[in-house]
Amino acid sequence: GLKHITSPMVGTLYRAPSPESPPYVEVGSTVDEDTVVCIIEAMKVMNEIKAEMRGKVAKILVENGMPVEYNQPLFLIEPE
Repeated sequence: GLKHITSPMVGTLYRAPSPESPPYVEVGSTVDEDTVVCIIEAMKVMNEIKAEMRGKVAKILVENGMPVEYNQPLFLIEPE
């Protein structure tokens, strides 16, 4: 019953807005449609990725600073 949040683009994923900041979400965090879950940098542009669903973060599938591909699963969400 888990749903994926997938990458809408190719780029580098960052889990926090800056190296000193805490991550946007952790396992167990509650998210809704407008919750920013990470940033993907593509061609020097920082793109906020939103959950676009309601639920809880069940698993984080990527590490901070890792390259991601288009449509790659990033997070598993337990829907509400």
